[in-house]
Amino acid sequence: MTLLYLSAGEASGDVLGARLIAALRARAPDLEFAGLGGERMAEQGFETLFPIRELALMGLLEVLPSLRRLARRLDETAADIARRRPRLVVTIDSPGFNLRLAARVRPLGIPVVHYVAPQIWAWRPGRVKKIAQRVDRILALLPFEAPLFEAAGIPVSFVGHPILESEAAQGDAARFPLEGPGLIVMPGSRRGEVGRLLPIFAETLRALPPEVVPVLGLAGTVAEEVKAKAAGFGRPCRFVRGPLEKADAFAAATAGLIKSGTSSLEAAVAGLPHVVAYRVNPITAAIARRLVRVRFASLVNLLCDREVVPEFIQQDCTPEKLAVALRPLLAGGEAAAAQRAGFAEALARLSPAQGLPSEAAAEAVLGMM
Repeated sequence: MTLLYLSAGEASGDVLGARLIAALRARAPDLEFAGLGGERMAEQGFETLFPIRELALMGLLEVLPSLRRLARRLDETAADIARRRPRLVVTIDSPGFNLRLAARVRPLGIPVVHYVAPQIWAWRPGRVKKIAQRVDRILALLPFEAPLFEAAGIPVSFVGHPILESEAAQGDAARFPLEGPGLIVMPGSRRGEVGRLLPIFAETLRALPPEVVPVLGLAGTVAEEVKAKAAGFGRPCRFVRGPLEKADAFAAATAGLIKSGTSSLEAAVAGLPHVVAYRVNPITAAIARRLVRVRFASLVNLLCDREVVPEFIQQDCTPEKLAVALRPLLAGGEAAAAQRAGFAEALARLSPAQGLPSEAAAEAVLGMM
């Protein structure tokens, strides 16, 4: 049996890992898998070395209190790889942890493939030299990433964006009836995100018409915290958990209030007009402003090179501004139609040459083996 070691550090990487396992098994049934994963990979029979919620941290200062624990988990994972001697290691996103892991694996002579290119086009382009010393190939999600890494000598496979395989486009509004205009509220899957964004989102709702129904997405690690904070919204809320239920909610809702990240692309796939919001620690934000090199936070906006989705980042992330931007979307009409046209334009640029993104990724991994 051939062993493949996967390392997914958070919920989005867990989804990628699960689809990759399924696509690899369809092509090479004798493969075995080990490493780090979450609920979705567990559905594929994958057993994780430790719970990946310990790695789901975001921000520069926010990570500091957990550095010792992260270092201990890094040691544990590197030792597990050295003991198992897999044919190949696939690190999935979470570059803060996974690229450090790749550096520890490289001296073992085991090839490393990194799935989801680090965003050197957005900030700290100088990282590419260090990345070139740690990985043997990158599986890129975005079409413009390959030339940036190939210029540094890193082979790249553009595999397309996994959002194209998302259940978000398969929702059925009839399975999720709402008594008024539905507003999808996605505060994130990390405690820091929920703590900073959900109070702002609650104030935003108070500025919207009373008939608007908030529909809150629940992620595994923060589900109970989100439910508890939603009790202070001052109106009945609906909750969704799991990709299929979320897809039905997307289909039934009128608009979305969504933290910056993959959830915004999910909304685009579902054709749901929305606004993007994000806020981090002020010191983290000050550092990021010196490093970030792109105009937009939303991938839809980056792919279209214009603001299709309104963005409210840091000091602009206020209840007043969010409510003003949401009202025309909740009313439908031209504002909503313009966003949907932009979604189609952006998503057309995310497809691989053939097949599904997970299939393209599986082919690239098997080629490395």
